[in-house]
Amino acid sequence: MKEAEELAFQLPKRSAKPRTCGLTSVIDFGPDTFGWTGESGVRDLLDYAAPYFDFAKIYAMNALLVPEPTIKRVIGLYQDAGVKCYSGGILFEYACHTHSVRDMLRHLKGLGIGAMEISENYRTLEPAQRRDYIGMAQDHGFHVIYEFGRKNPTSAFSLDNLSQLVHEMNELNVEHVIIEQSEIDMIAKSSPDALAALPNQPWFSHVIVEADPYRFPQQHAQLLKEFGSEINLANITAGQCLRLEGLRRGIGRAVDYSLLR
Repeated sequence: MKEAEELAFQLPKRSAKPRTCGLTSVIDFGPDTFGWTGESGVRDLLDYAAPYFDFAKIYAMNALLVPEPTIKRVIGLYQDAGVKCYSGGILFEYACHTHSVRDMLRHLKGLGIGAMEISENYRTLEPAQRRDYIGMAQDHGFHVIYEFGRKNPTSAFSLDNLSQLVHEMNELNVEHVIIEQSEIDMIAKSSPDALAALPNQPWFSHVIVEADPYRFPQQHAQLLKEFGSEINLANITAGQCLRLEGLRRGIGRAVDYSLLR
């Protein structure tokens, strides 16, 4: 009887790694007010939360900005813990800007990183260019994540266009498409019905929604309420990762401790 009571005392179940939904992607800013992610910080984060996040994104230009021996060790810590580490899309866009994409790929390979984000936040690629860059990265052994959207969008995206893009990416063996946070903000204001329809799309499991670290936990709780606890979320900071897992399970004031209902 005692054993049965102890087994019943567990948190609400959630999908376990390797996950196909309910993915969490942490953004590693480095030593930052959102959470210290030097080597010791990453070790602590992994000790606390390695089962609860799937990806770690090396912020913007940190793959070049942080001293190489340090960033290599940080990447190794993530990957040894079963967290897929990837470089941010701004690094790719800078490589395009400086005509040095192949040099970037060699640099990332030397850091031991196995995945990269291709984005068009500030640059615009022709469809053939996009396919060529994705193919080039894959030929170098990289897992590619595509980020959809602009940092400063001027109009809301349509579900039809996003659907077409997701299908195109899947055909190119790009499993996940991240939706830029600014695009989510834009469609929430101008077309809330389209945003509400997003989780009903058959391809939604391939989408990762960027949340706003500055609006934690309220925005994150709202996304969980609207899209369900198994929504894929990106831009989760080191200091927010464990608490987000709690929110997914109904723990916290922001979700009104729903596990008690």
